[in-house]
Parts: sequence; C-alpha cells; structure tokens
Amino acid sequence: MEKNINIRTFEDLYNACEKYEKTIYEISQEREAELAEVSIPEVRIEVKRSIDAMREAIQNGLHSDKMSVSGMCGDDCVRLQKGFERKHALFGKLYEKIVTYALATSEENLRMGKIVACPTAGSCAIVPSVLVAVSDSLGISEKEQIDALITAGEVGRIISNKVQLAGAVAGCQAECGVASAMSAAALTQMRGGNVKQILNAVALAMKNLLGLTCDPVCGLVEIPCVKRNPFLAIHAVTASEMALAGIVSKIPLDEIIDAMEQTGKLMSPMLKESSEAGLAKTKTAIELEHKLGM
Repeated sequence: MEKNINIRTFEDLYNACEKYEKTIYEISQEREAELAEVSIPEVRIEVKRSIDAMREAIQNGLHSDKMSVSGMCGDDCVRLQKGFERKHALFGKLYEKIVTYALATSEENLRMGKIVACPTAGSCAIVPSVLVAVSDSLGISEKEQIDALITAGEVGRIISNKVQLAGAVAGCQAECGVASAMSAAALTQMRGGNVKQILNAVALAMKNLLGLTCDPVCGLVEIPCVKRNPFLAIHAVTASEMALAGIVSKIPLDEIIDAMEQTGKLMSPMLKESSEAGLAKTKTAIELEHKLGM
C-alpha cells in the first residue's frame, strides 16, 4: 500500500479495498501501523488488549448490583439475568447474552469501572456486547475478533472525520448511533461479509438513528443511556442481518454521514447533552434533580 494513504471517506475506503484487493481491517491496520510507526502485530496486540478489557468489564458487570453514586441505576443487569432464568427470551440465548452483556458493561461504566470507550463512554457497551456474545456463541477465533474490532474502529474513525463523536456536538446519534454502526460492521466482518456488505450494514444502522437526541436525566450518563446500549446492540444485529442478505442502502454511506452532520447542526443545543429539554426535563426527571440536590 502506498505510504501515507489518505482515507477520509467511505468511498476512499472502498476504493482502497478494491485497488489493493484487501479487507477493511487490512487497510486499517496497515494505515495505523504506518502512522504510529509500529508493526502490524503491535497494532493487533493493542486491539487484543481492548478486547480483553471489554471482556473484563462484562464479567465485572454481570456479577455486581452496586448502584451508581446517584442511586438511579446499577441493578438492572442482575434483574435481567434473573428474568431470563425464569423465562427465556423469545429470540433465544444469543439475544439474552447480547442484552445482558450490554447492560453489564453500561452499569460498570456508571460505577466508574474500567471500560473501553467504543467510541465513547456513554456508548461503551454496544460493540463489546455484540462482539463478545457472538464470538463466544459461534466460536469466533481470537484473530477474527481482532479483525472485527479493527473494522469497527475504522468505521468510527471515518465518521469522526465529518462529525465529532460527542453528544454535546451532534446528539446521541454521534455516540450510541455511531457505536451501533460500528457494531454492525464488526458483526458483519465476523460473519464473513464482504466490504460492500460491511459498509451497507453501517449505512442501514446509521441512517435509522439520525436525529437521536442526547437528553440525559440529571446530566448523568445513566438515564436513558444505560438501557439505550442494549437496544442499539440489537439494532446493529438487525442491520448486519439485512446487509448479509443482500439488502443495500439506497442512500450512499457518505451521504448518510453528511445528513448526520446536518442533523446535528440543526438539533437544538437544549437536546445536545445540556439536559435542558426532552427526557431531562420531564416531571419525574425534575423531581430526581431536586432529590439529588442538583
């Protein structure tokens, strides 16, 4: 691959994959190695460390019901696990794993435990829950897991070229929305999808989350953030399934990201992490603010 290859859009990425006959993760790890002036094996070792940290966060979260400092969240993962013990989910064991892993990670974050911001702390559970649950259930190798996370990372990187991945800039579409798109990419990679299918999975996931606001109750990354993670993990699975079946986004991915940027700019500042409107200013949310002395 040429030195200092400049991949800033998904069209650039697709063209590079076609030109060099390489996958997204191969292009991405070569670029990262070049920029960081390290070897590709060193890049992959760092990615493996992130996966290990994801697994650790999941396990810690699964076995804790410690509440957050606010007392608003922290015991829902345990509650969900007990619910599935009484009656299994309609969608089966893998669904159960994904949603419990997502809650476990989100709750570990609000307890100030170690998580992987993927791409942000508020959206930290979406990629790990799908990657770990699916890889364990389907026997995905360590190599393939690393390939998948590198693929997801490249998706997040390219989106960040256009839109800052922060709720304060573009709402939760730029956090949980992007995380869901990244997760769709990782899952499609793990299941043998080609470059077109991976990018279509990203497009299908992203365009259906445009306009998602960031209106956290009491200004904390708890309500609705914690439970939003498992919902959007399943959303990512749906996008991947559609893409693998050959369904194509009618709007090109780069245009979807342009629309995301425009939507973020048009979104009221009161709905971008300021907790000045929306869910954060419902009657009950205001009562919680008073209770916490905020």
